[in-house]
Amino acid sequence: MKALIGILVLLAGLQDEGWVNLFDGKSLDGWEQQNGTATYRVEEGCVVGKTTEGSPNSFLATKKSYGNFELKFEVKVDDALNSGVQIRSRSLADVDKGRVHGPQVEIAINGTAGFVYGEGLKGMGWLSEDRSDPKAQAAFKKGEWNKYRVLAEGKSIKTWVNDVPVANLVDEKTNMLSGFIGLQVHGIKKGTGPYEVRWKNISIRELKK
Repeated sequence: MKALIGILVLLAGLQDEGWVNLFDGKSLDGWEQQNGTATYRVEEGCVVGKTTEGSPNSFLATKKSYGNFELKFEVKVDDALNSGVQIRSRSLADVDKGRVHGPQVEIAINGTAGFVYGEGLKGMGWLSEDRSDPKAQAAFKKGEWNKYRVLAEGKSIKTWVNDVPVANLVDEKTNMLSGFIGLQVHGIKKGTGPYEVRWKNISIRELKK
């Protein structure tokens, strides 16, 4: 009973500050899959994404678009899997056959976690051009739950991983100021996997323009 009361108090606090839970811990309501054949399920209060051999990158995307916001989530990923969270992203039938494209906040154990990549944006590569900060490179904890915070205001995108500042950029390249939030399951090489990535406590607070 005490635990339930604590959860209700926490949820009330989030709502009072303008925070909204994007994932209710029980279902994938409010989300839809874009691209790929990776699978997404709910397990023990988490969204679990699982690779499918031969599939391109897959994304579980919010049905709603977001422009200026603060986003928080926790993530745990198998060591061999690269993943990410799309922000301000789109899937358009007349653009590269509907391929998801937009800024992606990286999830990986190789020192790039929290930096921002131009997913599906030909010729752009990393939007975070300087990824040399050793503290930022060491922020992601292998085999553990990792806390992310993303602040997107106008062209400014800032990220933190486990409260360590990582990305701090002005996006002059993509011209993408609004779009969905997307949970990526990366494609894998033939003969590898399956691998999984888990997300929980996904919440967002929209900011005034």
